[in-house]
Amino acid sequence: MRAAGGAEGLVAHLGPVKAELGRAHQGLTAGGGELSALAELGTVRDSWERRIETARDECRSLAGKLRAVTATQSEVNEAVKGSFDGVRVAGPGPGSGPGLGPGAGAGAASGEKS
Repeated sequence: MRAAGGAEGLVAHLGPVKAELGRAHQGLTAGGGELSALAELGTVRDSWERRIETARDECRSLAGKLRAVTATQSEVNEAVKGSFDGVRVAGPGPGSGPGLGPGAGAGAASGEKS
C-alpha cells in the first residue's frame, strides 16, 4: 500500500511540471528571430511534455495494480488463516504434542520406563 501511495505521489508531483515547463519557455523565442536552436526548443519541449504524461500514466497504472495486488493478497491471507480454523492440536498446549512431553523417548512409546 505504501508503494501505491508513492506512485500516486509521483503522479501528483509531476502534475505541475508541464505548466512549469511552459512558463520557463515563455519569452524565449521572443526576439530570437529565426535561430534554429530556438526552433528546436519547441520540439524538445513537446518531447518532454509527452514523457511527463507517459510517466504520470505509468505511475497511475502502477498504483492501481499495486492496490489490486494488496487486495488479492489480503484475500489469500484470510483464506489461509481460515483454513487453519478447523485444525485441532493434540495435547494440553503448545509444544506438548506427541513425542514432546516429559518421558517421551524411544522407550516411552513401547511402555518402557526410562
